[in-house]
Amino acid sequence: MSTEVKVPTLPESVSDAIVAKWHKKPGDSIRRDENLVDLETDKVVLEVPSPVDGTLESISAEEGETVTADQLLGAVQEGEVEQDEPAEQPDDDAKTTKSSEASQPQAAESNDAAEETPGTGDTDKLAPSVRKMVTENQIDPASLEGTGRAGRITKGDVLKHMSGGGARPEERVKLSRLRQRIAERMKEAQNTAAILTSFNEVDLKAVMDLRARYKDDFQKAHGVKLGFMSFFVKACCEALDKHPVVNASVDGEEIIYHGYQDIGIAVSTDRGLMVPILRNAGHMNLAQIETQIMEYAEQARAGKIQLEDLQGGTFSITNGGVFGSLLSTPLLNPPQSAILGMHTIKERPVVVNGDIVVRPMMYIALSYDHRIIDGKDAVQFLVAVKESLEDPARMLLGL
Repeated sequence: MSTEVKVPTLPESVSDAIVAKWHKKPGDSIRRDENLVDLETDKVVLEVPSPVDGTLESISAEEGETVTADQLLGAVQEGEVEQDEPAEQPDDDAKTTKSSEASQPQAAESNDAAEETPGTGDTDKLAPSVRKMVTENQIDPASLEGTGRAGRITKGDVLKHMSGGGARPEERVKLSRLRQRIAERMKEAQNTAAILTSFNEVDLKAVMDLRARYKDDFQKAHGVKLGFMSFFVKACCEALDKHPVVNASVDGEEIIYHGYQDIGIAVSTDRGLMVPILRNAGHMNLAQIETQIMEYAEQARAGKIQLEDLQGGTFSITNGGVFGSLLSTPLLNPPQSAILGMHTIKERPVVVNGDIVVRPMMYIALSYDHRIIDGKDAVQFLVAVKESLEDPARMLLGL
């Protein structure tokens, strides 16, 4: 019996999706609930599982096509599936597996590393993007020197080889739905809000000393590392309580004051920037904040985060410091009216009680919508954040 596979009901505010990747081809066997195809929306990637055990009979929507809710994607011929799968997959499946592995974030590796592939003259063993480049430019892979891990060939190796011959390579890649949506929202923020940025600097010695003293005990007790972000989230929630207009948003001719703090934490992924939301962050302790951030980051980078986790939010925090940014002016995340930018920590000479000392300093930036937030509110907000971080006991005492 043939069973239709259709586009599931799309989340609210999502009208359509793009067929991003088929994990099976017609004739391949598949088990019930095994992921059959990925659909990319402007916010998340949705996995569509097989409804039954059987064989993929047909594909009705090819990769790259735009589909809507309840549209036919393909059909699965119901039947038994053998228990033991072949040890070696067909070439297309191997490419799919390798592509999936390459999409996962790897610590301390560049984007080129995600395209690494064994140095070999057999083009069938090259990653799709590398194979395309060597094929189109008639390059023998055996002539390339791999600079990746274990001598693997990267896209950079191919480009270096081509530039040495006087070539000027270009690659045209279509914007993903997520990247298109990011562009729309950022432009919307610039066109709608009157964005202004104020700056301050924070001496993080007290926070660093506290982390150094309790980090081992904290991890043993809570199973998660004590990072800087939880301190910043708590400091921002305290400051938002004192300056509620920074936590507000504009709706037409009205200002909405939110009596809670839902804090968006910017997470960088291979697909683009995502901002999952910490609900009621003002009522969370440091361990709860660190645990939730870690879970969101893992889900976002693996493409498993849920759409509802990205919706809403009253204020956002972005940390360009992890990439080495010394100073920046972050853009608003509409309809929010403010966003805090963290930056890299640098030891600098500062004056403390009349003495010049070296302290771990960070510049912080608050971009805000000047339509409802005055400079006074923005500056006082930053000062409140600074005071909480330079004397963490203030947060515990509610001062």
